[in-house]
Amino acid sequence: MVNMMDNEPSSELELDEPLGRVPILSYGSGHMLNDITSSCWFTYLLVFLTDVGLSPSDAAVVMLSGQLADGFATIFVGELIDRFGHFKLWHAGGSILVAISFSSVFGSCLPCKLMGTNSSTLETVGYSTFASIFNVGWAVAQVSHMSMVNCMTSNPTSRVALVSCRNAFTMIANLSLYGIALLIFSLLQSVSVIVQYRWIAYVSISIGSCFVAAFLIGTKEPVLNQPSQNKSLSRISWAHWFKKVLYYQVALVYMFTRLVTNVSQAFLAFYVINDLGMHQSSKALVPAIIYVCSLIVSVMLQETRWSSRRLKCYFSAGAMLWILSGVGIVFLPSRMHNFMYALSITIGAANALMTVTSISMEGVLVGADLNGCAFVYGSLSFLDKVSCGIALYILESYQGSTKISTNHESSVGYSLTRLGLGLVPAVCSLLSAMVAYTMDLPDTRRRLLVEPLLG
Repeated sequence: MVNMMDNEPSSELELDEPLGRVPILSYGSGHMLNDITSSCWFTYLLVFLTDVGLSPSDAAVVMLSGQLADGFATIFVGELIDRFGHFKLWHAGGSILVAISFSSVFGSCLPCKLMGTNSSTLETVGYSTFASIFNVGWAVAQVSHMSMVNCMTSNPTSRVALVSCRNAFTMIANLSLYGIALLIFSLLQSVSVIVQYRWIAYVSISIGSCFVAAFLIGTKEPVLNQPSQNKSLSRISWAHWFKKVLYYQVALVYMFTRLVTNVSQAFLAFYVINDLGMHQSSKALVPAIIYVCSLIVSVMLQETRWSSRRLKCYFSAGAMLWILSGVGIVFLPSRMHNFMYALSITIGAANALMTVTSISMEGVLVGADLNGCAFVYGSLSFLDKVSCGIALYILESYQGSTKISTNHESSVGYSLTRLGLGLVPAVCSLLSAMVAYTMDLPDTRRRLLVEPLLG
C-alpha cells in the first residue's frame, strides 16, 4: 500500500513533465500513412473518377460513401478505445487496412472485372465499396492516434507540441504526395490515367508504411487510466460531454476547420486547370506551395508558449487569412493566374494556424478526463467526416449539372468550382472565428519543451 501511494505522485509528476524532442517526433510520424493517402484522396479522387468515365454525380456518391463510413467508424472506434485502450494495436490494425484497400480505390474496378461488365452502376458500387473500407481503416488509425495525446502527457505546451508536430508531418506527407504525383505525371505521360494513379498509390503506401513502423517502434504505449484517475476508473459517459457548452463550441470550430481544408483541397485541382487555365503541373505545384508554407508555420508554432487566449487569437488570425484568400480566389482573373502562387502562401499559413489550434482546443476540452478522450476525438471526427462528405457531394453534384463558362483570356468566370473554393472556406472561417470568440477555454499553464524542436 505504501508503494502504491508513493508511486502515484511520482507518476503524476512524470506525466506532467514536458516531453523531449524524440517522443514528440516519433508520435508525429504515426499519422504519415493516413496523411499521404488522405491528401491523394481529397486532391485527386474526384478528378481521377471523372477521368476514368464516372459522371460527376457518381463520383460524388463514391466520395460520400467513404466519408459516411469514416464518420460512423469513428464513433464505434472511439467507444471501443475508451473501453479497452491499446492505442498502438488499433493504430496498427487501421494502418494495415488502409495500406491494403487504398491501391484498390485508385486501381481498376475489381467487381467490373469479376462480372465482365463496365456498367456505370457497377463501377460506382465497386469504387464505393473500396472507398468505404479504406475510410474505416483510416478512421481507426486516426482516432487511436489523436486519442494518445492527452494520455502521453498532461503538460499543456507538450500537448500542443504533439499536435503541431503531427501537423508538420501532415505537411511533409502532402508535399511527398505532390512530389510523387508531379514526377509520375511527368515520367509516365504515355500510359493510362489508371496506371499513373496506381503508381502514385503504391509509392505513397510504401513511404507511409515506413513511418508507421517508426511510430510503432519508437512510441511508448500510453496508459489509459492514469493513477490520478483511480478515484474514478469508470468510463466517462457520453452525457458528461453533451452537458458541456464547450463541447459544442469546439465541435463547431473543428468541423468548420475541416470543411475549410477539405473542400479547398478537393476543388483546388479543378480550379487551377479549368478556371485559371494553368498548366497541368500546377495541380501539383500549387498544393505543394500551400503545404510548404503550412509546414513552416507548423514548425514555428511548436516553439510558442501557449495559453487559452493565444489559442483563440492564433485561430482567429488563420480564419482572417482564409477569408482574404477566399475573396482573392473568387475575383482572380484567369489572365492573372500567376497571382494564385501568392494566394497559396496565405492559404498555407491559414491552414496551419487553424488546424493546429483547433485540434489543440480538443485537448483543452478533454483536459484530465482521459477515460473519455477517444469518444471526444471520435465524435468530433464523425461530425467532420459527415459534414465534409455532404458538402463535397452537393458541390460535385451541382458541378456536373451546372455549366458556367470561364473566359480564360480576360474576365472572371464565376463557375461553381470558383465559388465553392472561394466562398465555402471563407464563410466557414468566418463562422468558426465567431464561435471561437465566444469560447471560455480553461486557462492553461505555459511551459517550454525540454528540448526545442528546431534544435
